[in-house]
Amino acid sequence: MRMRTLAALIALTLPAPLLAAPATPDRPNVVVIFCDDLGYADLGCFGATNYATPNLDRMAAEGAKFTDFYVATAVCSASRAALLTGSYHERVGIRGALGPRTNVGLSHAETTMAEMFRSAGYATGMAGKWHLGARPSQSPIHHGFDEFLGLPYSGDMWPHHPEHPEGYPKLPLIEGDRPAIADVTAEIQKSLTTRFAARAVDFIGRNKDRPFFFYLAPNMPHVPLFVRDDNAGKSGAGAYGDVIREIDEAVGSILSALREAGVDDRTLVVFTSDNGPWLSYGDHGGSAGPLREGKGTSYEGGVRVPFLARWPGHIPAGLVQPQPAATIDLLPTFAAIAGAEPPAPQIDGLDIRPLLFGEPDARSPHEALFFYYGAGELQAMRLGKWKLMFPHETRTMLGQAPGRGGTPGKYRPLAVGLELYDLDSDVGETNNLAAQHPEIIARLQQTADAMRARLGDRLTGHAPAEVRPADTARD
Repeated sequence: MRMRTLAALIALTLPAPLLAAPATPDRPNVVVIFCDDLGYADLGCFGATNYATPNLDRMAAEGAKFTDFYVATAVCSASRAALLTGSYHERVGIRGALGPRTNVGLSHAETTMAEMFRSAGYATGMAGKWHLGARPSQSPIHHGFDEFLGLPYSGDMWPHHPEHPEGYPKLPLIEGDRPAIADVTAEIQKSLTTRFAARAVDFIGRNKDRPFFFYLAPNMPHVPLFVRDDNAGKSGAGAYGDVIREIDEAVGSILSALREAGVDDRTLVVFTSDNGPWLSYGDHGGSAGPLREGKGTSYEGGVRVPFLARWPGHIPAGLVQPQPAATIDLLPTFAAIAGAEPPAPQIDGLDIRPLLFGEPDARSPHEALFFYYGAGELQAMRLGKWKLMFPHETRTMLGQAPGRGGTPGKYRPLAVGLELYDLDSDVGETNNLAAQHPEIIARLQQTADAMRARLGDRLTGHAPAEVRPADTARD
């Protein structure tokens, strides 16, 4: 089914765009595509061989591929909070994956990426999975987005969950801050990747004469897996391959829309994921490739994600960037590119334009990156080539039977010790060097203690000094 015909699926009365000067080569439009549970090795340009991703591979060929790109944490809501605020999720009070019945959501005191762009005169839109507050007052349109079509939380938080069929209410599809469809069925789930991409295409067409920011957050390849009927079986690699193929098709439709609107060379497009693959789902989950573990852990397979960026004439074609960077860096980088004011509250992200533009001898601006998980646990950090894991409890599928057909396998508990890895020579985190390098352990611990003094650490009993609370909605 062609994307333009699918625009009819989302045809609703929308406000006419405000008049503003169009984007320029020095002040581009920005499109962020943020997938759900996409593994590090799920794209052809990152090693996938069972199916093709021609549009994403084209992004890599025409732009930049970052090999060492990170999320703040390996779980949905917290990772999204970090992306949209430029802060570690622990700083802004969002942990884990928020459920449908919680009143907790991202604080309105935080400046989101959308609010930053809006303050610079950009049109702002979103389609896809929000997962930063399920109440009407917590909708994206109350956090800087002019419009929103999407899900308030994950697609498996519905009455058809394979393990918790009684645990969730009906899943709504939201337009603005109200349900457009009160009960999302399996048939509707089949259309969501295409619906959300169609909204992005429509938004681009309506706003081509002014600068715009669009946030496309597909709810795939997070389970339950769905594609349009006409795409089922086309990948030759099962349901998961079909889903990745459909995501790739959606990316292609957006790149085509930019070209047709005449704004291709004035638009920065980035593509990444909220965390690594959900390994317990087996054939319905993705691959971390050479990396250890996946979603829900602070090993590389949980927090290192694929990242692509394309901006013709500015990002060198075929750039492969090995310097560490993270989703928290996108907001300050976009602010610098768009000429926008950075958020007034303290954030953790840093400007990575030198890395993005392939400047000679560009280095990561971070001394270290930190990975919090669970109830305020600083579980890991990376400094240069060194990855330090702090003692904590996590999970693994190693030695366990994987899930099949949408029913997950069972994790087993894994006790993590004080573990030091040289990621330059051991990206799979197989050789613990802690005993050989006590001096490096001491240096990294000192750096970690400085972060613990700011954001706390339940594992070591540090109280936070700089954490800002999430909001609790009343509606």
